Amino acid sequence: MSMAEKHKKLERNVTLLAVAAFATVAIGGIVEIAPLFWIDNTIEKVEGMRPYTPLEQAGRDIYIREGCYVCHSQMIRPFRDEVERYGHYSLAAESMYDHPFQWGSKRTGPDLARVGARYSDEWHVQHLIDPRSMVRESVMPPYAFLKEKDLEIGDPAATLTALTHVGVPYSDRDIDMAEADLKAQANPDLDADDLAERYPKVQIRDFDGDPKRLTEMDALVAYLQMLGTLVDVEGAAAQEELAAHDVEREARP
Repeated sequence: MSMAEKHKKLERNVTLLAVAAFATVAIGGIVEIAPLFWIDNTIEKVEGMRPYTPLEQAGRDIYIREGCYVCHSQMIRPFRDEVERYGHYSLAAESMYDHPFQWGSKRTGPDLARVGARYSDEWHVQHLIDPRSMVRESVMPPYAFLKEKDLEIGDPAATLTALTHVGVPYSDRDIDMAEADLKAQANPDLDADDLAERYPKVQIRDFDGDPKRLTEMDALVAYLQMLGTLVDVEGAAAQEELAAHDVEREARP
């Protein structure tokens, strides 16, 4: 039987075609997945990466609660147009403490992976209060209520404890100081030396323009202002590439 006749027989027999397709997919899946069981970690931590502070984590929870992720991704793909517009492409290690991560390619608004320190706190606050006052063509709804709503976190220590169970390396000190850290980051009048020592590159200041209150706006702006600011991406990209080669080498039989 010629090869053409074999193909013809396979294509005309639904059951045989289904079995052959399943076998092909299964083999491909095993080849891709099985090596992962023999390596410790698929993501190498890069210098500068750290867990979120309690205030940043609270801001991230608000970001997810309000559905910001529906229109804004946090994944700059390695394409020239994206890199020129948003900055260096995203590294896997930058999202290693995200639960859930914010990667994706669907965007109604711009990607926010490197929005930190790109605009002032005042810009972010005004943009959230009245988006079209800053970007005329924006279709984003207003979030003015965030500035009027006090930040209420039932138990910040419990939040950090829960995150340790999924691999985020908060120390016992981080957990014990969670509530104090939450308040200290947005109030320059409080002693934040310990906070700065445990969370490198933390930004400590009033974020919403009202130092007398700790609001949801404080938390969200604190989160936005740290995105993409922790890692030296040029050096980390080279480090991640070398790590990928090491993983590939370890995975070989």
